[in-house]
Formats: sequence, structure tokens, C-alpha cells
Amino acid sequence: MAAILLDVDGVFHVSGEPIAGGGEAVRRLREAGHRLRFVTNNTTRTRAQQAEDLRGMGIELDEEELQTTPRAAARALKGKRVLALTMHSIVGELEGIELVGEDAEAVLIGGAGETPETSLVFSFMNLARAFHELEAGAELYCLHKNRWWQTKDGPLLDAGAFVAGLEYAADTEAIVLGKPSTLFFEAALEALDADAGMSWMVGDDIEADVAGAQAHGMKTVLVRTGKFRPDAVERGSVRPDGIVSSIAQLPEWLEQNV
Repeated sequence: MAAILLDVDGVFHVSGEPIAGGGEAVRRLREAGHRLRFVTNNTTRTRAQQAEDLRGMGIELDEEELQTTPRAAARALKGKRVLALTMHSIVGELEGIELVGEDAEAVLIGGAGETPETSLVFSFMNLARAFHELEAGAELYCLHKNRWWQTKDGPLLDAGAFVAGLEYAADTEAIVLGKPSTLFFEAALEALDADAGMSWMVGDDIEADVAGAQAHGMKTVLVRTGKFRPDAVERGSVRPDGIVSSIAQLPEWLEQNV
């Protein structure tokens, strides 16, 4: 049986609205003996909140099965002085990090959200402060570098644009802590005691999910929900091992192809 990493946003829900068949698909995958880990770049809700959200959609999982980028940041930046531009809801997840407003060793950029808080977090003054700290020698980290994500109202600009702007202004390169970071995939596979070559990544993002997992030696399945865009697959060089209509079709596809 396989180790399977499952993306969350765009695979199980869009803006909190469930995608049909997710709970049944997870049940069938577990019954088939597959080892599962849920991996997400979501940076607006705590791990406990996200796990509870998924259970509310009929998806059975333990909180420990959910791997998030704020927890990855806590591991990577433990003990450092950090200027963090993140949503307030995840500050409690950054355990072990000393959050500061100046004289930082690192600048951490989180993801955008669908609420007005995003405008406050990524204000000009906050981004200018981040630039000042980078110019003074701080390292740049980001929870992810996504350009956009899919909401119920359509595509929405994500914080990758702000990360790219700071990289350009400070002439530096951000260290990405979430997908498609190899470190993020390594942590997920280590938790499952799995080899990359025998494992699968299932997601809706051709860049962060598919290309990221393939760079780590994993096999991939792309779902036609969330961020999926046919033209991105057709014109790009990244080719998933399989494409399914939604998470609901994944168990049957794996039965036929693994």
C-alpha cells in the first residue's frame, strides 16, 4: 500500500465549501491500507481549527495527521528574533520564536486571506519595515510563495507577490517553508516512514503540489478542482502521473493504477 500526501484547500474544499466525496474518499483510502498525511499551505487558521473544519466536512483525521506551514516555521526559526507579517490567528502556532518589531534576525511572510486583515498585515509601512530589516541583514523566509489561490468568488492574489517584491527590493532570495519546499515534503514522508519513490502527492496546484513533489521524487495526481486550470497543464512542462475529476475519484483511480 502507498503513502499518500493530500493537499487540503482546493482538494477537500474551496473557501470552506466542501468538495463532494472527500469524506468517503478518505474512508476508502484508509480501508485500502494507505497511509495518509494532510499537507497544507493554509496560513490563516491554526492546525486545530483546520482539523476541526475537515471533520465538520465528514473527513476523519487526527490533528497530528495535518502538517501546516506555521508549524514548519516554528521548527525552522526556533529561538530566532523574527519580524512576522502573518495573520493574527496563527501567531500562537509560532511557538519558540521571539516575535519582534525591529532588530530581527529573520523576516517571515505569511499568506494572504479573504478578510480585510490582509490589507493591515501587508500594508506599505509593514512591508517597508520588512525591507529595512532585510537591508540590515535579516534573512527572508515565507510560509509559501503562492501567486494566487482559488476562492468561491474566483482567483485571489496571494502573498507570493509581496515575497517577490521584497526579494527584488532587498536583492535576496526567500527560503520557502511550505510546499513546494523539499524540507516540507521530507517532513511529511518522515512522519509516514515512507520513501519518496513509493509515495504519492495529490493536489490541485500544478506548481506547489505536482512540480514540488516530483522534484522530491514522488508520484503525483492532479485533481480538476480548486486551482486546476487545463491550459496550465497543456502549456506547461510539468506532467502529473494521473488526473482525476475530484478527490472522490482518487480511490478508484489508485485501485486501477497502483
